[in-house]
Amino acid sequence: MPHRIVSLIASATEMVYALGCGDWLVGRSHECDYPPDVLQLPPCSAAKFDVHGDSRQIDDRVKATLLSATSVYEVDAAQLDRLQPTVILTQTQCEVCAVSLKDVERAVCEAVTSRPRVVALEPNALADIWTDLRRVGNALGVADRAERLIADCQQRLRSLSERCAAFGSPRPRVACIEWLEPLMAAGNWVPELVEIAGGENLFGEAGKHSPWMTWDDLVTSDPDVIAILPCGFDIPRSRSEMHWLTGRPEWASLAAVRKGRVVITDGNQFFNRPGPRVVESAEILAEILHPDRVDFGHRGNGWTPWEEGRPSWPAGVGQ
Repeated sequence: MPHRIVSLIASATEMVYALGCGDWLVGRSHECDYPPDVLQLPPCSAAKFDVHGDSRQIDDRVKATLLSATSVYEVDAAQLDRLQPTVILTQTQCEVCAVSLKDVERAVCEAVTSRPRVVALEPNALADIWTDLRRVGNALGVADRAERLIADCQQRLRSLSERCAAFGSPRPRVACIEWLEPLMAAGNWVPELVEIAGGENLFGEAGKHSPWMTWDDLVTSDPDVIAILPCGFDIPRSRSEMHWLTGRPEWASLAAVRKGRVVITDGNQFFNRPGPRVVESAEILAEILHPDRVDFGHRGNGWTPWEEGRPSWPAGVGQ
């Protein structure tokens, strides 16, 4: 029997569609935007702060909001009650990244008369994404589909890892930047994706939250490649924020800048979503790290070189 699903985390929404249950969705979070069909559904959440602004302004607003509240998001309990869901998908991994379990439980206790099952995902590392897919599949009664999807994703990642490992050493040394002002490195599953793509991850640890970093850290490590993937930012928005980096006197001296190996990715659609498209995220990294050997066609959509007055990306890459 079909469920009535409200997904309050973008990665879970993608899981529902990948499992062939997209028609069961009746509501979404304010951040759910893929696949595009989901935008027709009513949003059931909102940010408590103005999300328009630059990196520093958003960071300041998040910190200020958390001084007086336990979450930076609010759930529309009345909307949830109108939708009468049988399953609500949320997460416990990050209070800042998406609507949390506490937000949902509070809303459900207050007003949702359908007494839905609340399924909380906790994706800290790559293995957790597969666990979460199983969790969603079991909750929706499509466990067999979940296992097939997991097996397919894992096989694609294994094949990519073997292909990139064959390129030998040295592996490109990579700095993945998850926030621009203040500087933050990517953690959780991103270091694992870098390793799969044949790179050496310099900052952030697999399975651990994204750490703050300093300019001295970046200058001292002097990475071969810098990948810009801010949480919640697409390529144009990240490009508009590059002044936080390019305005620093140390920027021009970095090897990745001098060699034209700085890239901007769509962090919102790929790297910051622990769902089925982590496979595409690994493919994007492989294209970035091995531009003359790997091409999955993600250039221009998943990533683009930062070329402002700098050496261009190797000829023919991604064409």
